[in-house]
Amino acid sequence: MSLPPIKTMAEWLAEGKEPEVLFWIGCSGSFDQRAQRITRAFARILQKLEIPFGILGKEEMCTGDSVRRAGNEFLFQMMAYQNIQILNGYNIKKIVTACPHCFNTLKNEYPELGGNYEVIHHSVFLQQLIDSGQIRLQEGGIFKGKRITYHDSCYLGRANQIYDAPRKVLEALDVELVEMKRCRSKGSCCGAGGAQMFKEEETGKIRINIDRTQEALETQASIIAAACPFCNTMMSDGVKLAERESVVQVLDIAEIVESSLNFSE
Repeated sequence: MSLPPIKTMAEWLAEGKEPEVLFWIGCSGSFDQRAQRITRAFARILQKLEIPFGILGKEEMCTGDSVRRAGNEFLFQMMAYQNIQILNGYNIKKIVTACPHCFNTLKNEYPELGGNYEVIHHSVFLQQLIDSGQIRLQEGGIFKGKRITYHDSCYLGRANQIYDAPRKVLEALDVELVEMKRCRSKGSCCGAGGAQMFKEEETGKIRINIDRTQEALETQASIIAAACPFCNTMMSDGVKLAERESVVQVLDIAEIVESSLNFSE
């Protein structure tokens, strides 16, 4: 099927229109090659469902999550104010993002600086689309019956209490969902949050991502599902180090859903 073009907010404004949502892509989804595949998958879902959405393109700047976690409050506020000025300039009301780090910062930290928006994580957005019937999934699709374990992102789970939405999305695919020993509110960090992605780890017995990946592998799942590009990177590295790439995939829920869409009706 021919997909509608992806337009920037500037292009929407030039047409005198406002899209239903702004898709906030984030640094990882923009620049990391693996995360770009997640971005494309979610964008294709929106395109195929003909949901009007816009992106900021080159106007989008990092939310400042990592620099604030690293302790540079001055730089965070500079970045945040610049983003808020752009978002308010386009009269943005609803933002959807596939990155829990961006989600948490935009939703919980921008309001005190004048940025008030309805911010939705893509797992919740996908669940809403499935519940409303807008997303129809293939019966007996490529994931039917597959053993999948879901890794809870810290910024999605413990920080914002979003545990059910990503699991309900996976359950809609008729998969065998198995939980790790540590899950939901007791889930273990992948090791990337709090700006740890950009620094060397402290002395310890084992890297956090290796420990977490081993826990996922113990479930005997053939797919480790994630809903965060940071988690995806860390879990993928863990699978590589365990030399299990040939039998275990690490996929974002958007990639799983996009591969299972049904347009036969």
